[in-house]
Amino acid sequence: MNTVEPEPARVLIVEDHPVVAEGLVALLTGRAELEVVGWVTSVADAVGTAAREQVDVAVVDFRLPDGTGAEAAAGIREHRPEAALVFLSADDSDRAMLAAVEAGASGYLVKSATGPDIVDAVRGAAEGEMLIPAARLASLLARSREAAQQDDQRNRQLATLTSREREILQLMTQGLDNRQIADQVHIAYPTVRSHVRKVLEKLGARSRLEAVVKAALEPPDGADANDG
Repeated sequence: MNTVEPEPARVLIVEDHPVVAEGLVALLTGRAELEVVGWVTSVADAVGTAAREQVDVAVVDFRLPDGTGAEAAAGIREHRPEAALVFLSADDSDRAMLAAVEAGASGYLVKSATGPDIVDAVRGAAEGEMLIPAARLASLLARSREAAQQDDQRNRQLATLTSREREILQLMTQGLDNRQIADQVHIAYPTVRSHVRKVLEKLGARSRLEAVVKAALEPPDGADANDG
């Protein structure tokens, strides 16, 4: 009795670095269970290919010239909602992996991964496996919830600032000391000191630098942690 061989999984490679892309094509080509249907270098080309070709697995670079891997994933899924996504990235941080998970990835590989690991990931994704370990995924989601709670708390604290205090905080991020702020906004130096103390109090900060960090603003180079 003849058995019907399953159709190979059709793989789209979305990668703008030629050396990496050519390595992936060479690695995946010639395997009976996989068929590389294309190599593209941008979000736009990934979406266009998915519109024309059946794609079962997309191996997607996390950073692309015209957008992100997440944007490419969303575009591919518009045309091929059943397509599995495996992200490739040089970034092994929790933040990057969480972004990939939120974009629908079933696998996430760093670019230092071995050839066999990549083949196994693509094959597993084609078979519907979730390749990110459950323990790490749970940890990522827990950290995401914690970060969201911190964002909510920060937003509530920022909402308590008056418009003048927000202005003072913004000038603090530019590295201005209290006398410079007084000159900038044309108010008395003691009044600036009073505003700075209020900003620190409302944000629960012990220094100017901590206030800037708590407000999720970028501290200037050489920012002084003292009131100045």
